[in-house]
Amino acid sequence: MTQTKDNSIKILFRFFSNVLDEWTVETMLADTVDAEKGFYKLDSIPFYAPVASDDIVFAEYDDTEEILKYRNTVESSGNSTVQVVLIDTTKEINTIRDKFKDMGCISEKLNDRYFAMEIPVDKDYIPIKFKLIELEDAGIISYAEPWLSQNHCYD
Repeated sequence: MTQTKDNSIKILFRFFSNVLDEWTVETMLADTVDAEKGFYKLDSIPFYAPVASDDIVFAEYDDTEEILKYRNTVESSGNSTVQVVLIDTTKEINTIRDKFKDMGCISEKLNDRYFAMEIPVDKDYIPIKFKLIELEDAGIISYAEPWLSQNHCYD
């Protein structure tokens, strides 16, 4: 089992990404909820995996991979994940991230053109969605919604 200095556990996710249109591997940090049952609470924002931070997942040690491997989500946190790609490279990605931070959404940057953003369970997604649409219509970003909780889905 891979354990980090701060007692977080690494969990491997292997899945087909509809956004990337390919099989993808990602590791995420988690805190142990109940090691005997294999329950872990995700402690990071996924870049691609179809889960959200604070979800409680079931993972078990995989001898082939030599790491805890995600099997399924036990309890959804209600948080959502949105992926954002910077299209207009004359813009600074941290400026875009700050717009959403001001709206209550934290994010993790992968590189100078891509970040994953968490929509907390208690946030109204409508103004955030409008900002995403506004920035996309202006040609500044493109975005995907790989994991929207029921709290953030609108018909």
